[in-house]
Amino acid sequence: MIKGVILAGGLGSRLYPLTKVTNKHLLPVYDRPMIFYPLEKLVKAGIKDIMVITGGTSSGDFLRLLENGKDFGLEHLTYAYQEGEKGIAHALALAEHFAAGEKIVVILGDNILEKGISEEVEIFRKQEKGARILLKEVNNPERFGVAEMKEDRIVKIIEKPLTPPSKYAVIGVYMYDSQVFDFIRTLKPSSRGELEITDVNNRYIEKGEMTYGILDGWWTDAGTFDSLLRANILVSKQKASK
Repeated sequence: MIKGVILAGGLGSRLYPLTKVTNKHLLPVYDRPMIFYPLEKLVKAGIKDIMVITGGTSSGDFLRLLENGKDFGLEHLTYAYQEGEKGIAHALALAEHFAAGEKIVVILGDNILEKGISEEVEIFRKQEKGARILLKEVNNPERFGVAEMKEDRIVKIIEKPLTPPSKYAVIGVYMYDSQVFDFIRTLKPSSRGELEITDVNNRYIEKGEMTYGILDGWWTDAGTFDSLLRANILVSKQKASK
């Protein structure tokens, strides 16, 4: 069985003052709260056992909004609380007990995707071990973790490089086997004082156990004013075309 983890902590400081009184992932993207979008992608990929990891002063609002996930066809949701701003990998470590040795699909709570991830999840389901990430060609790769490619292999991921080695950004959908928690335990905080998910991904690459897919359709995060606006415009156009 594959379980799902949505990372929805953080202070959202780049969206201040919108985030002064609420969590970034509760802000609206067109006609729904941001957190609805990643949750829907996991459910549509057949993942029904899901943990939401949040933090800050608005964690109770997630309970009021999502409840047990019945509006998404779920019987229950699991919640965890991250103390402080210590990075994506630090937040993910809170899911170890929940994962219970099973494979997990992790999605960042501010990632908005045009299409589903069902096919990628199915590929990972059949993958014997290791990890799988999704890449997307972008015009501004320096904003993201960027894949350095050699032929058809990822040889390294570089976080926010000044000179990107490619245009392929690592989007916020990560698939891991149970090794991920062992890797996190060995991490040292970066210059930002955080445990970086890029370091986790590079551990898998070093072991030769990282695969990847190229995302079909548009994708945006919604962590800055410009990307939040872009997310609203993309979703509204998608709704209008149906």
